[in-house]
Amino acid sequence: MRIATLISASFLAASLALTGTARANTAALPPLSEVREIDGPLFSVALAIEISDRCERIAPRNLKGLLLLNDLNSRARSLGYSKDEIDAYVNSSEAKARMRARGETYVKSQGLDPENPVDLCSLGKAEIARNSQIGALLKEK
Repeated sequence: MRIATLISASFLAASLALTGTARANTAALPPLSEVREIDGPLFSVALAIEISDRCERIAPRNLKGLLLLNDLNSRARSLGYSKDEIDAYVNSSEAKARMRARGETYVKSQGLDPENPVDLCSLGKAEIARNSQIGALLKEK
């Protein structure tokens, strides 16, 4: 999978890196990649972007995606993460590589080839039919 489309720095950074107040508490927080309520939905957005980029019959639900990303940003901020920490997470090559591997593993777990656009279309249609978090971010054209 193309990681550039999995986590588009311009798309996600603009949505996640909104300004806000600095963390009041300097206690160590776990890396955002370990915060399921942030990382899980972000994975769904990333995979939905990949599917919509590679399948001509499926389009992204851009507004839903942006709203979800704004919610994730707000939640990360409320947990005490700073704008810089969110930016670092979104733009990290390690996070991108981890998302890519996770996406490939997920696609393969469905018996599909992550490099095959036809398989990604099948996955997209299945996710839409299941109304999964990934599917809710997609629509058939």
